[in-house]
Amino acid sequence: MTPHDFILAVTTDEPKRVNQWRSLSKQELNEMLKETPPAWKGSSKLFRNLKEKGVISYTEYLFLLCILTKPHAGFKIAFNMFDTDGNEMVDKKEFLVLQEIFRKKNERREAKGDEDKRALLRVQLYGLHASPNNRADDITNLVSDTTLLVHFFGKKGKAELNFEDFYRFMDNLQTEVLEIEFLSYSNGMNTISEEDFARILLRYTNVENTAVFLDNVRYNMIEEKGITFDEFRSFFQFLNNLEDFAIALNMYNFASRSIGQDEFKRAVYVATGLKLSPHLVNTIFKIFDVDKDDQLSYKEFIGIMKDRLQRGFRGYKTLQRYPTFKSCLKKELHSR
Repeated sequence: MTPHDFILAVTTDEPKRVNQWRSLSKQELNEMLKETPPAWKGSSKLFRNLKEKGVISYTEYLFLLCILTKPHAGFKIAFNMFDTDGNEMVDKKEFLVLQEIFRKKNERREAKGDEDKRALLRVQLYGLHASPNNRADDITNLVSDTTLLVHFFGKKGKAELNFEDFYRFMDNLQTEVLEIEFLSYSNGMNTISEEDFARILLRYTNVENTAVFLDNVRYNMIEEKGITFDEFRSFFQFLNNLEDFAIALNMYNFASRSIGQDEFKRAVYVATGLKLSPHLVNTIFKIFDVDKDDQLSYKEFIGIMKDRLQRGFRGYKTLQRYPTFKSCLKKELHSR
């Protein structure tokens, strides 16, 4: 896939259908990768700037999806996983070895019994024209260059990646995807509506009747200030720490204590170190307080947000047709 394909895959409700695969010669690939900047020149517009001028392998796609759900505290752990010799730098071979682990782990999830198809898939997706049991020393000769490999290790593959550049890349990727989602709803404004914020949160979840949650916002928000990008980003940074927050939230459940907005803010801060704005927290409560008791339960929030966190790993939801008509009809019925 191209950088543009990746952006579409993680920010749209349904993946783009490809009518015909394109084969690239080595010369065409090298020409395309000339546009790739080095890691120290990375930005939160890297994928948008490259558009179709780049190539991302399937294994790299899995790696990028993992980055989107990683808390900032986990960036160092991720870097250390790649840094197998412990020299505080990651070279191309180390990066490819861990990618091979990603690949094998994913292959074990595939249906068993059709080894020929899996072998063909390996060749198509990874450019591996040999057995997956190749020694790590030879792995760099088995894969074609990609946008990420050139970005991290240069056109000759001799550069090394330090933690500062690795951290910047991960943070920029998270920011870029969030900016794209935010801008798709903001229409050039500095804020998105609370209802649109709810729509974004409910994407990629298993919630079938999203209208219930949208109606909560539509009819129960007394004051609509809008959600700024800083608030939007802080929420998704918190979401990437959902497991730690769930532990804190369960403490209240064990103590049979209800969870109001003050308790919610405290649990977020204790678990993640983030301070969510009062308006953002109030909006979250309006969305997920289905019982209308101004309290938040584990089922009302954690269960749904665990789905949302798995962006890209689950199947795509079918888009509702005529959402505007349905919304207007419900509003009219509600007013009678």
